[in-house]
Amino acid sequence: MDNTEKKNYSKTVNLPKTQFSMKANLPVMEPKIIEHWNKSKTYAKILNKSDKQFVLHDGPPYANGVIHIGHALNKILKDIVVKYKSMRGYSTPYVPGWDCHGLPIEHQLFKELKISKRQIDKVEFRKKAKEFAMKFVNIQRDEFIRLGILGQWDNPYLTMTNDYEATIIKIFGQLVEKGFIYRSKKPIYWCTTCETALADAEVEYADHVSHSVFVKFQVTDSSLSTYHLPLATYVLIWTTTPWTLPANVAIAFNKDEKYVLVKTSRGNLIIAQKLLKTVMEKIKDTDYSVLKEFSGKDLEQIKCKNPLLDRESTGVLADFVSMEDGTGVVHIAPGHGADDYHVGLKYKLPVISPVDDRGMFTDEVPDFKGQKVFDANPLIIEKLNSTGALVFEDKLTHSYPHCWRCKHAVIFRATYQWFMNIEHNALRKALLDTVKNVQWVPEYGIKRITAMLENRPDWCLSRQRHWGVPIPAVYCEKCGEVMLNKTIIDNFEKFTAQESADCWFIRPIEDFLPKGFTCKCGENKFKKENDIFDVWFDSGVSHEAVLTKNSNFNLHWPADIYLEGSDQHRGWFQTSLIPSVALHSRAPYNTVLTHGFVVDGDGKKMSKSQGNVVAPQEIIKNFGAEILRLWVSSSDYSEDIRISKEIIQRLVETYRKIRNTIRFTLGNLSDYDTTANKVPYEKLLEVDKWMLLRLTRLNKEVTKSYDNYEFHQVIYLVNNFCVLDLSGFYLDILKDRLYTFGANSPERRSAQTVLFEILTTLLKLVSPILSFTAEEAWQTLRQESKNINETSDSIFAEIIPEINEKYFSQQLLDDWTKLLELKEKTNLELETARKANIIGSSLDAKLIFDLNPETYTLLKKYEPGIPEVFIVSQVELKTASDTKSENKAVVTPADGTKCPRCWNFSTRPDAEGLCPKCKTAVEAQNL
Repeated sequence: MDNTEKKNYSKTVNLPKTQFSMKANLPVMEPKIIEHWNKSKTYAKILNKSDKQFVLHDGPPYANGVIHIGHALNKILKDIVVKYKSMRGYSTPYVPGWDCHGLPIEHQLFKELKISKRQIDKVEFRKKAKEFAMKFVNIQRDEFIRLGILGQWDNPYLTMTNDYEATIIKIFGQLVEKGFIYRSKKPIYWCTTCETALADAEVEYADHVSHSVFVKFQVTDSSLSTYHLPLATYVLIWTTTPWTLPANVAIAFNKDEKYVLVKTSRGNLIIAQKLLKTVMEKIKDTDYSVLKEFSGKDLEQIKCKNPLLDRESTGVLADFVSMEDGTGVVHIAPGHGADDYHVGLKYKLPVISPVDDRGMFTDEVPDFKGQKVFDANPLIIEKLNSTGALVFEDKLTHSYPHCWRCKHAVIFRATYQWFMNIEHNALRKALLDTVKNVQWVPEYGIKRITAMLENRPDWCLSRQRHWGVPIPAVYCEKCGEVMLNKTIIDNFEKFTAQESADCWFIRPIEDFLPKGFTCKCGENKFKKENDIFDVWFDSGVSHEAVLTKNSNFNLHWPADIYLEGSDQHRGWFQTSLIPSVALHSRAPYNTVLTHGFVVDGDGKKMSKSQGNVVAPQEIIKNFGAEILRLWVSSSDYSEDIRISKEIIQRLVETYRKIRNTIRFTLGNLSDYDTTANKVPYEKLLEVDKWMLLRLTRLNKEVTKSYDNYEFHQVIYLVNNFCVLDLSGFYLDILKDRLYTFGANSPERRSAQTVLFEILTTLLKLVSPILSFTAEEAWQTLRQESKNINETSDSIFAEIIPEINEKYFSQQLLDDWTKLLELKEKTNLELETARKANIIGSSLDAKLIFDLNPETYTLLKKYEPGIPEVFIVSQVELKTASDTKSENKAVVTPADGTKCPRCWNFSTRPDAEGLCPKCKTAVEAQNL
């Protein structure tokens, strides 16, 4: 038969068939998957999996803009956890939430309305704030859904709903009843731009340039006599906040340090002995002499004059006075510093804070009245210089607190505020004990939160703003007495549940007061408190509003896990913990997982001014949300997480490899019937058994990584499995069996049985991460393979299969480890033969092995499948006499003729050149 008459056998080959395309086109495909989830009510099916519940409680983002890349990171991590637990058989309700009150929304609304804080009608403003928040709740909800997040999107929790606001009031009332709440004048962080108090969690640190000055405080005549000091003696203090000098009432020494009286050209100065040389160098005075020595303790109660005002300043002792910088003496203004305040309590010092809400000096400081405190620094320094009190001035760049919202430097300012007492009922100790019973991921989380709890001040609960839940206190109009009353709180809670917290501003005060309510002074006229709750208190009681039996969400308390950024150690993790321990003596969570921040490809913080912001919306538009999900899961979230175009492009390549593996597997299952064609484990080919062993190990390793919240390890394992085990070996050697063996042959059905196990297991394992692709492949499998279209209509209604110990055999593992090592060495020999033109493809080859007895026995055991494993036409096994000899492989051209259908060489071709295997396959097709 000449070449023109040769048959074309292409139609007799079992080529892959699937609608699952090589090109994902994720931006187009993903919305269709979301639509499928909605139509098939996938989230509801997740809830019905089990009575066993796993609750991830969502920390609420602010409803004040579109989502950024940090939001995407956080929500995808949460979705991975929830979906994985669902795939392990739990009912996993996920109730998303939003923080709807507070400064972020007020700020943006003031910009939109182009009005100031003093121009608003409170009730009308609150109505607009609610509309503004709801607008962005809806925008963010759609954006989160587009990320593939499954949850109760039609009924989230919002901190501005009536029932939620009522819960805030109820919990406050319980804390009042237990004695945790008080009102006091003490220094707190104050933002002069936002004109409100700030909690520790609302303060960020950034570099700030301060004025560093040495100032002389003249010793009074009485103290000159008491301490036997010469005339013109001064205590030299150091401060980096000259604007606080008008509030000075004391000067502080360290009781454990030595001080010296030094004669200088600037007068007789008292400074710390350890800092004497440094100070003299700074003030450029080399001609000085020490007249006298003191201990710090000796100088307690020394009296000096404030150089700016006609006020006495008393010597006090304080441990925080450092010998690292300055003069070893600091000035004390209890109205403008936490440490100063505590010293003031000890010495019963007055708390002076001559600064108004806008950060301007009041008429208590006539010389600087109306000046912003930071703007007044140069003027104060000028006055000190003119009076001869200024000895040294410099600029100091240091880390300084700034407002989290407006980014301006804040001040410490003493004002009357509402506080929660962290010492009451030994709460601080209880908090420190409680965190030891929580699992912290990463483990360093416990050190961070412990350090913060050890040092945190009482919680400042009040804010001087408009959009939030009012604090239900009243003031006597006659004597100014402030009162917290159970009936008032209960009435406010009741009306709020019916009407919203606006009722405080709409209803007359009489609606809230108990019948016959009077002040102890006899007055019965009162006015309402105008301050609102800190929004951290709003979100801090979310576990009470969402998780308890009284909520509408049917979730258990405490939550199994809280998952947020690492900044929440001083934010939501703490503000949730404090009321929970105070009221229930335990944490509201069993596990706390934290992640780092998103930075650019060089590890730099993202900012619009730097032009390095990566928007999730752009990635979704260009590459699809699946690539974002892959980015999240492939990153080690315990550190800051980098993102850039280059990183995304690398992940696109990783995705393609995984997708192509899924596509190949799907394509070779189109004629597989799970009922009729499944081969029992005992009858599988040995290489197929080994592949099931590898799949079992993958399942075990991946589920362990998920259980340990090591999602980057999941992707590493899956990618290696797809690239090395499957594409690099198993799928490569299967092609001949899948394409050229008889469609219904035991060998091909054996391969398909294992491919089906691989595909279904792999899809379930990756579904928490590659949710869109897993769902797309699952739907394709249901449509194209036989007898599985009755299975779950979503991958997420499925469960990751339990480990089948039957698939694990140590002997099988050891055998194939050795076989694959030999294959790796033999591949080098094949490549050498190819370069020497001895063979073309590996199927042109015959391998003649010269093996030591141990290896010979091994290959003899698997001899029928060895040509397939090495992808050659023939193998000949020889044994060497020396037990220690090295295994060798000689590559020669294969014997016989090349089969026109499968390209394997055969010594027994039929009349048309077909090998026996192909002849059987073709005859079975009646061709």
